[in-house]
This record gives sequence, C-alpha cells and structure tokens, in this order.
Amino acid sequence: MTDTAACSPTSPTSLDPADPAAWEDFRAQAHRMLDDMIGHLRTLREQPVWRPIPEALRARWREPLPAQPVPVAELHRRFMAEVLPHAVGNAHPRFMGWVQGGGTLEGLLAEMLAAGLNANVGGRDQMPLEVERQVVHWMRELFDFPDTASGLLVTGSSTANLIGVLVARTRALGVDSRRDGLGADGLRLVAYTSAAAHGCVAQAMAIAGLGSAALRRVPVDADHRIEVAALRRMLAADRAAGLQPFLVVGTAGTVDVGAIDDLEALADLCAAERLWFHVDGAFGALARLSPRLAPRLAGIERADSLALDFHKWGQVPYDAGFVLVRDQAAQLAAFASPAAYLARHPRGLAAGSPWPCDLGPDLSRGFRALKVWFTVMAHGRERLGAAIAENCRLARRLAERVEADPRLALLAPVALNIVCLRYVGAAADPADGPRLDEAALDALNAELVADLHESGVAAPSTTMIGGRTAVRVALVNHRTVEADLDLLLEALHHFGQLRLRQARVSGAGLPILSDESSR
Repeated sequence: MTDTAACSPTSPTSLDPADPAAWEDFRAQAHRMLDDMIGHLRTLREQPVWRPIPEALRARWREPLPAQPVPVAELHRRFMAEVLPHAVGNAHPRFMGWVQGGGTLEGLLAEMLAAGLNANVGGRDQMPLEVERQVVHWMRELFDFPDTASGLLVTGSSTANLIGVLVARTRALGVDSRRDGLGADGLRLVAYTSAAAHGCVAQAMAIAGLGSAALRRVPVDADHRIEVAALRRMLAADRAAGLQPFLVVGTAGTVDVGAIDDLEALADLCAAERLWFHVDGAFGALARLSPRLAPRLAGIERADSLALDFHKWGQVPYDAGFVLVRDQAAQLAAFASPAAYLARHPRGLAAGSPWPCDLGPDLSRGFRALKVWFTVMAHGRERLGAAIAENCRLARRLAERVEADPRLALLAPVALNIVCLRYVGAAADPADGPRLDEAALDALNAELVADLHESGVAAPSTTMIGGRTAVRVALVNHRTVEADLDLLLEALHHFGQLRLRQARVSGAGLPILSDESSR
C-alpha cells in the first residue's frame, strides 16, 4: 500500500504549515498556548476580576488589515498581554454582576477539539449530530418531556426565546402564514409575560413581526412573580376587544432578582385557554439538576417550549443556548424549508433527516454540543446540581449578612442566587453623620459598583428595585466561596465610607441633607 502521508501533495496556496518541521513548530506553539490558558484559569484568584482598557491599547486595535503573515507566537503574545487581561472576567469567582457561567477546563478542551473538527452541524449524516441528539435526549429526561420533543442548540436564550415565539406564532396562524404573511387572515395576536421578564421576549415579538406592543406586561406580586389573576383579567379584556391571545411566557429565574413564576398555575391557565405555554428558563431552568431546588420549578415539565442556557448554570463555555419544544411537528412546521440543495436521501451524507436546519433559522451551525457533552460527562448531574445549590446557599448567606448589617439594606426576596442590596451607610445611624436622601443613595450605590469594578476586587452590577438603585450580586460561578463574599462586603464598606467621608469634607458631589432638613 502506498504511504499517502509521505507523498501527499501540498498546494502552494494552502494555509497549513509548509513542511514537517513547520508542523512540529506549530505543535509546540499550540502546547504553549494551551498551557497558558490552563495557567490563567488556575490562578484566577490572584488576578483582578476586571481591568479598564487603557486608551492607548484601545487605539492600537484600529490597525489596518494586514497584508502579510504575522507569526502565531506574536499573536499569542499580544493575546496574553493585551486581550486576556481586559476581558469581562466572568471566569473569575468574584464576577457577580451578570448571570454568566465560569466555564470549565473540560469545556476549554472541547472547544479546541470542535474547532479542529470544523464541523458544520446544520445537517447531513454525521456523528456530531448524534452528539447534539444525545444532549436533546438528556434535556427531555431532565424536564420530563415526551419522546416527541425536539431540541436545538443555539447562541443563547435570546434566540431560544425567539424560536419559541415563532413556533407559537405558526401554530396560531397556521403553516400557510409562512408564505402569506401575518396579516392574511386579519388576526391580531397578543402575548403575555411578567413585568419582570427579560427584554428579549419583547424583542422576539418585534422580530416575529407581531410588534413589541402586542406583548402584555403583567404585574408582579411582592415576590416578583407574575400575578396570575391579573393575567386572567387581561386575557378576558383582550378577547373582548377582538384580539387573539396565543402565548404566555413564564419565567424561571427573572433577570433582576431570580424569581420563579408559578409555573403550575400558568400551565393550568394555558391549558384552559388553549394558549402556547413557553418558559424562559435562561439560567433558572437548570436548577432541575439539584434535587433540593427542582421542586421550585414544578410545572416546567408542562411547557410547550423551553429556553435555557448551558453557558450559565451549566458552566459550559460561551455560547451554548438551547430550546426544547414538546412537539417536534410544531417546530418543523415553523422552520422546515425543503430546497433542492438540501435534498434528503436514505443513504449517504444526505441521510439522517430531520436535520437541525429544519428546526431553526440556521443552516451554518457550529459544533456547540461537544462542549455540553464534555461538561456533563466530565462532572455528572449530581456534581453540577451541587454547584448550583451551593450558589443558592451562598446567596442566602449573603442575604443574612446584609439583613444583619445596619449599613446595608436588602431590597428583594432571594429566590435563587441573586441578592439585591443597597448600601445606606450613614442613613442607618444618624450618629455616623448626615443622612443621605434616596436620590443621593441611588447615585452613591451606582458609584460604588463602578468603584468595585475598577478596583478589580469584585464585579457586581446595578438594577432598579422599586424605583431605587440596587447593587445586584448574581452568584453563578462554581468557583465562588464564602471568602469571596467577605471580600465583596469589605470592599463595599471601604468604598462607601471613603465616598461618604469625601462628600462630607468637600460638601460637593453627592447631595447630603442637613440634620435640620432630615427631620
């Protein structure tokens, strides 16, 4: 047999290394790069959470398109010196501002393997599709969905929620609406979600051609959960006005406080009203992995469709969103588009129908499933669930510490892993100095969050709770421990006292009420 490796021709325009020595040089360089990233993850606690980008560095990244090759070693050097130190920092255990997972070493390796394979998993008969179908099977099992359910890995829950809206729209209007458009039958569709739902639901309604105004924002109760009685009244009013309700979006983990809607009550209502029931479970849905937390999600198994992100509590590297639809036929009706160049055959590469491109908008798709498979297989359901439960335990512990500290105030109940607090400082005790008014406290808390960011100690975010600025602490990272909460609170008090002291001395900046006017 001929040694094909020895006599394989090399194109003069190939982008591969030119000869065996160049291949070995590249291999050595690749090992250095992998070692650097593993070293970076191993030493995260010794690094700042975030560093501001120097303007000179920002300006350098406006260089012209290169005409000639730059050695990979130089690209690696620039990445380590210029890019890595100024990333958002969500791998760090004290990144607490936004619901972003920390990733895993296994996910890093899976991304490398997937990039090397360079598979387009939009369709055709290939093993990467079987890996994705394995993930779909796991999600059916986790959420007690039937075998008729279909699933799709997407960029994130914004896209997953959009797919849920589009499937529900097609079900309401019929498959002919894909050809004839939305206004063909004169129906005016309306949907409903909580006032605390993520903005991507309204955006999905706009992209779907229904208009964001067709999304009704239902009031929430004291626990930030949708008021089901108010929803019933709104449904009746819209039907009386000649509109057609078609969709209710429940939330499992609201973006501000992590609240979970009463999914059982919403499922009952949707069944009685013949409405599509979609759940935005971007991060909260994966609490099903924890036996202790799973009961809080009762009713999620009755959803018609479900959106979630593996790159949040699943700790999979970005991006890895997912949509699960109870009835595959409904998903196919919304997206399948036969074309000559996508013709199927029972044999060869054109086998394996239906393909992922029949279930969503993308024909070109990366191999996201591999990093999900690696992460789940490497750690297992119990260990992933324990990490989620620990985040929630730490959130409860932080809330207890806030309630015990007169310099802090807890602004919302802690449903899962998000704590919304407020630094009140001297407002808690007149002996500490003049009392700040509410507007001044808003400004103070916003500045304190920026102070924490720039210090590199921790990275919470801000949100609005009851019209007041809150420091929002979202615990999503499997690396976070209670000592990280200690550092967060120490730094918050440090910067709070410093700012109050400066304001008292200078008399400028934050407005401070006099003792007389504060009575």
